[in-house]
Amino acid sequence: MRTIAEPLTTTSALREFLHGLPGVDEVGIKARATALGTRSIKNDSKSWAIDMAIRMVDLTTLEGMDTPGKVRAMCAKALRPDPTDPTAPSVAAVCVYGDMAPVARAVVGDNLHVAAVATAFPSGRASIEVKLRDVRDAVAGGADEIDMVIDRGAFLAGNYGLVHEQIVAVKAACGLAHLKVILETGELRTLDNVRRASWLAMLAGADFIKTSTGKVPVAATPAVTIVMLQAVRDYCALTGSQIGVKPAGGIRTSKDAIKYLVLVKETAGEAWLTPDLFRFGASTLLNDLLMQRQRMAVGHYSGPDYVTID
Repeated sequence: MRTIAEPLTTTSALREFLHGLPGVDEVGIKARATALGTRSIKNDSKSWAIDMAIRMVDLTTLEGMDTPGKVRAMCAKALRPDPTDPTAPSVAAVCVYGDMAPVARAVVGDNLHVAAVATAFPSGRASIEVKLRDVRDAVAGGADEIDMVIDRGAFLAGNYGLVHEQIVAVKAACGLAHLKVILETGELRTLDNVRRASWLAMLAGADFIKTSTGKVPVAATPAVTIVMLQAVRDYCALTGSQIGVKPAGGIRTSKDAIKYLVLVKETAGEAWLTPDLFRFGASTLLNDLLMQRQRMAVGHYSGPDYVTID
């Protein structure tokens, strides 16, 4: 692994560093993802994994038809996912549009994180002034986590300096709020680009790197997540800083979630098996986790009205 011998802020310096990273063996990564996905999990471990996955969920609603009532209901569910079982853990955070951050904060108080998407989500097509205002408004409204989108057009055009500059500016606008940088990996085309974008975001100050907005056809995949987990592992080895990873979009079942937890353990290590360093961006995953949790407790599934429909 290369060292960081100089400030990496200009496009030329960033290009030299990012294109000097080891290339991704796409065939090997996909084979490893498939192999890890077949790991069998014992019941005791599965019970632990389901509860951990619940604690890692960013329960999300990002629709144009979101209303304060819908957000309040989601927040109530996030705080107490299973009203019939007080042992069921709360989720990590609720994730909403910035204008709904005050609504969410009023419900969850200091008990959960409130994540707000910002920077002209999901396209990122806006001036930096508009993006920064978006961030500041969300933080002022109660968000303590900001999920920003990178300018994929600038990244794909090789303008790494601009992408870096914007992430740095957004990080400053976050104040004390944590920053999750959404790479929109489905638009980056190659796993090499995913690795470069991951490092670029971390070099610019990301607290988390996130796969997707959930608004494009290709969202989180095991292969992409492995590449991002490798990036945070190697970045930690180089700098001593632990950066989180958040796959989002398309993760809907407990079986899928557990596969991702295996990826985390086998790629980044057990230190990342915490909501502080790994999250699921999801709207429906929680329902399946609750159903599987109850089946393991009582031996059968409940009726269709056991969990709320999101």
